[in-house]
Amino acid sequence: MSARRLLPWPLVALFTAGYLASYLLPTTVGRLDTGLPLTATQAGAIGSALLLSSAAAGFLLASRVDRFGPRTLARLGLALTFLGYGAAALTGVVPAVVAGAVVGGFGSGTVTVVAASGIAALGAPPARAESRAWGRDPHRATTLGLLAVSALAGALYLTIPHLGPGHGLPLAALALTALAVWPFTPRLSARTAPARTAAAHGRLPQRRAGLLLAAAMPCWSLAQNALWGVSGRIGLAQAHLTEVTVGAVFAVALGAGLLGVLGAGALGLRLGRAVPIGAGTALIAACIAVTASATDLPAFAAGEISWNLFYPVVLSYVIGLAASLDRRGRWAVFVGSAASLGGAAGPLTGSVLAGSAGFPLMGQVLAAALLVVAAPMTAVALRAGRRILPVVEVPLESPAMPARPAYDTASPNSYASTSAM
Repeated sequence: MSARRLLPWPLVALFTAGYLASYLLPTTVGRLDTGLPLTATQAGAIGSALLLSSAAAGFLLASRVDRFGPRTLARLGLALTFLGYGAAALTGVVPAVVAGAVVGGFGSGTVTVVAASGIAALGAPPARAESRAWGRDPHRATTLGLLAVSALAGALYLTIPHLGPGHGLPLAALALTALAVWPFTPRLSARTAPARTAAAHGRLPQRRAGLLLAAAMPCWSLAQNALWGVSGRIGLAQAHLTEVTVGAVFAVALGAGLLGVLGAGALGLRLGRAVPIGAGTALIAACIAVTASATDLPAFAAGEISWNLFYPVVLSYVIGLAASLDRRGRWAVFVGSAASLGGAAGPLTGSVLAGSAGFPLMGQVLAAALLVVAAPMTAVALRAGRRILPVVEVPLESPAMPARPAYDTASPNSYASTSAM
């Protein structure tokens, strides 16, 4: 079987289109208050509205992927992403930009739901003989998706500053990415939905662990996006760098993220999930404090590069942990949506904290918050590592209809590496 058939290109493409908006957040928010009559806080609020809309899509659609089908939802999400961001890029009217960002954010969230559910479904037992060739490791699949989105975001950070000013360029990049991903949607099978089973419609497994992780993720994600949303302004205003230099730092930082993702994929679960999540979150807290207090290029670059090295690594293990709690992917989607909900408040929180207390104190507050939530997240990882989720399927309709993973593709694919809103 060829390498191409062993890679999950449809879900990797969807993962890239869904997550790209959060990766481009610094340049998107930074250009809103320079290209439009907005204050920094108002620009941060628009960024928060975009992410909040994305989180809303996750909560609304988390349990409905089987009902509508992955192909239908993916196409709906990509269409909304293209139309929303595209419209926002083409207008200078603030209300229209806000509306476009919200519509595009909902589209990004819809695409992310399809990708997250499909990746989580890799852990399900294969229903057909050829399915056994599929990669069934959600962690490795997430790593591959993070590699793709990090590489694309890094290329855009190097390119956008040279294309001219204005708020439309990063939004146009998001719209065009959605358009480019559309050809992958036919490979998401719409032939049949998985059989209804007791496991599918019963109570969520490992509810305590899932709820604790979902409760911790908003704060974890808020801290990340609060810094990420104002990182461009830290580089420009506090470190006194040019936009080209800041973009180059971001590109190098995302390149470091690629190395972190590759390292996480190679390491796998040899250390379990508790050590990467707990120790990694503590390291991220230190990086945030360094970045927020940077006053020159070396400090700013060191903080951003180190932070982007560790962030996708920890996120990959968190996504894998959520996927391990329920093989149908419901906890993966709920935890991802909770992270998006917290992340939605990030740009506004970062803008408000920076405006009232300054960047260094903002960094200290965010670092302290991360250290607090590291404890329950590590506890969930330790608990999940000692439990194996039982596989119980009782057909409720026809015993002749086999239960299948939520995501079949037109040809047997398998997923390789993953990592990092």
